[in-house]
Amino acid sequence: MAEKIKNTHHEPLFHIVKRDDMPQWQAWLIRIVTILVGFLLVGFLSMAITEKSLGDTYEIMFSGVFGRLFQGSTTMLWKYLQEIAILLCLALALTPAFKMKFWNCGAEGQALMGGLASIFCMIEFGEKLPYSTLIVVIAVTSILTGAIWGVIPAIFKALFNTNETLFTLMMNYIATQIIAYYVYIEGGGSNVINPVSYGNFPSVGNNDYFVNIVTVAVITVLMYIYLKYSKQGYEISVVGESQNTARYVGINVKKVIIRTMLISGALCGVTGMLLVAGKDHSINTNLVGGQGFTAILMSWLGQFNPFIMVVMTAIVVFLRLGVAKVADTSFLNSSFSEIIVGIVILMLVGCEFFIHYSIKFRHNKKEVKA
Repeated sequence: MAEKIKNTHHEPLFHIVKRDDMPQWQAWLIRIVTILVGFLLVGFLSMAITEKSLGDTYEIMFSGVFGRLFQGSTTMLWKYLQEIAILLCLALALTPAFKMKFWNCGAEGQALMGGLASIFCMIEFGEKLPYSTLIVVIAVTSILTGAIWGVIPAIFKALFNTNETLFTLMMNYIATQIIAYYVYIEGGGSNVINPVSYGNFPSVGNNDYFVNIVTVAVITVLMYIYLKYSKQGYEISVVGESQNTARYVGINVKKVIIRTMLISGALCGVTGMLLVAGKDHSINTNLVGGQGFTAILMSWLGQFNPFIMVVMTAIVVFLRLGVAKVADTSFLNSSFSEIIVGIVILMLVGCEFFIHYSIKFRHNKKEVKA
């Protein structure tokens, strides 16, 4: 006599489903609310730890970013714009590669190598070349060095299908050690290179950061045009969607990968140049300060749109500088600001997840009889 065997099939408690029906206005409303909640959370956490009032906390944050702006002093404002420019430039550099789904995690090393090229030219050619010629040499060598450092993992990816994430990360460590060795040799064993007076970007209206800010502003506009309206920008999008589709329509995928990483590395080299020739006038292993990894989040949160990246970068830099001021006035460790900024970024990442995906819970169990 055949027995009926009951096999109970349990569905997962929940599963993740991609959304495709959320209106743009609703998505942006969620983002705006998340940002506002993030600012409130920053205020309450700072208030709880520092025992300052909520109003005092926000006042300290504002003064830490803008200084005495209402009294006519724009020094802190220009510094704020400079910090935005550096982080934004790195995010713009990563955007073409990430849109192509080439996971370039080597912005830190590529910027360091660009900075190395800048300081080398400033030291070696500073007294030998006219100022205008020296600036051109610095720009060309920084761009080329960053491009070369970026294209190395691209060539291996295109030809041998290596893992670009690990490759670019390891290139960061190599670049850091090259910088450490150069600083040790050039600094005479002191591990410090004194600020170089040759090849620095000119000051405009007593503002040392004007050239940096204008340069990144121009790059932002050009990157938007490049990604949205150029043939190469279209090819990047197609390769990012599907390499098989790209091959089917006649796109040379290997060529696109190599070309895109040349551009990505070159822009990272520009960032290194801005940091050395336009800001520090020296170099060390902490020149970029980990911003190459923060830039990855800025590119993602900006949805690969340069203008949205400007807004996201401005928010993150404001929080970083503002909370650092709160920590400084309360004699807290500098890591306090990084923790707070990390919490807000985590909220923004979670917001993007729920905008693009929904969670469907199991409603009932199905019993399957065999």
